[in-house]
Amino acid sequence: QVQLVESGGGVVQPGGSLNLSCTASGFDITKYTMRWYRRAPGKEREWVAAITTTAGGTAYYATSVEGRFTISRDIPKSTMFLQMNNLKAEDTAIYYCNSDGNWGQGTQVTVSS
Repeated sequence: QVQLVESGGGVVQPGGSLNLSCTASGFDITKYTMRWYRRAPGKEREWVAAITTTAGGTAYYATSVEGRFTISRDIPKSTMFLQMNNLKAEDTAIYYCNSDGNWGQGTQVTVSS
């Protein structure tokens, strides 16, 4: 059974950092592109970042987060990460991981002073 479980969200001040995790089970994360999405209050869900199946994983980012967020994966732990630095109020959202049509339950990130 495929399962994705996010963790690591929380409340942080502007300029702060958080590291989100997405632990996968039921499939091999090296065989599927894995993605982070987010949904801010009152807005549509938007794509944030992706890591592909190429050796080492090729990373792609939305323009709004490039240079501040870093996506990575730990294959032995079947876990994907999203290191978020220099957080802004507009990064406040529920963050979801996604792979091959499967979704996690989301983790809340709130950036507020």
